[in-house]
Amino acid sequence: MPRVACIGECMLELSGADRQAMTLSYGGDTLNTAIYLSRLGVPTDYVTALGDDPYSDWMIEQWRAEGVGTDLVARAKDRIPGLYAIQTDAEGERRFFYWRDQAPVRDLFDLPESTHITARLLEYDWIYLTGITLSLYGGDHLARLRDLLDAVRAKGGKVMFDTNYRPRGWPNTTAARTAMTEILNRTDLAVPTFDDDREVFGDRDAEASAARLHEVGVGEVVVKMDASGCLVSASAGQERVKTTARLNPRDTTGAGDAFNAGYLAARLKGLPPVAAARDAHQLAGSVIMYAGAIMPRDAMPGAGQ
Repeated sequence: MPRVACIGECMLELSGADRQAMTLSYGGDTLNTAIYLSRLGVPTDYVTALGDDPYSDWMIEQWRAEGVGTDLVARAKDRIPGLYAIQTDAEGERRFFYWRDQAPVRDLFDLPESTHITARLLEYDWIYLTGITLSLYGGDHLARLRDLLDAVRAKGGKVMFDTNYRPRGWPNTTAARTAMTEILNRTDLAVPTFDDDREVFGDRDAEASAARLHEVGVGEVVVKMDASGCLVSASAGQERVKTTARLNPRDTTGAGDAFNAGYLAARLKGLPPVAAARDAHQLAGSVIMYAGAIMPRDAMPGAGQ
């Protein structure tokens, strides 16, 4: 089975309606995908930077328990990871509050371990990252990330990218569009959400998103359209793939991250794009029936069979 490295940020998470009894967990889009890939049998390592504090130790223990490799997690001295809190109103709408400007992952390429991590990443078959990953970096750091992806592809590796646009992380859409385009020029499999691409690139529909991505050199594209399904666009042609209807979903957090894991895992196991999309929809549809981005392991489709 090919090996995957997911690059990004995972933060500590505080949630709960009662501020006197909030629950501590963790969350991050690339980490969510890494966990689901691991559960689906794909050897997956997570690439990030944490502190040398007990909370960072705890997160690493949790990731290892999920089978996610942590050898490429840098540890910054006298630093702590980012933190966010979730506030939910009476209607169930969620608001997020972040404390992450000094998170060590923002200095990943300046830490002593960065040379070792960069060299090790050349051994992987797939590198996965998102627009949130890009929003952590600028200037020379983004240039080093682009150089890394070029080196990975030169050795036969491939790149998977999800736009995953969060306006809070960018000065403006122009900056996001420029940074994302430079990564898309180095992408083999793009798995954007249409709403993100419409906001950043002005695409009128999923077909327009796919056409733009093919024009910059992306060979395989899956445009997610939430409850409407997805558009698969590859060498065999284009096809819209519907989702399975779900009544009263509990929480849509992490559905896109799970879809990405389900799709890549299915493709690595030899399924064609449309069949992989159906598998991905099944996993994402299961995730939204549980609170939080990571559903229980025993609720995974096919668990116990």
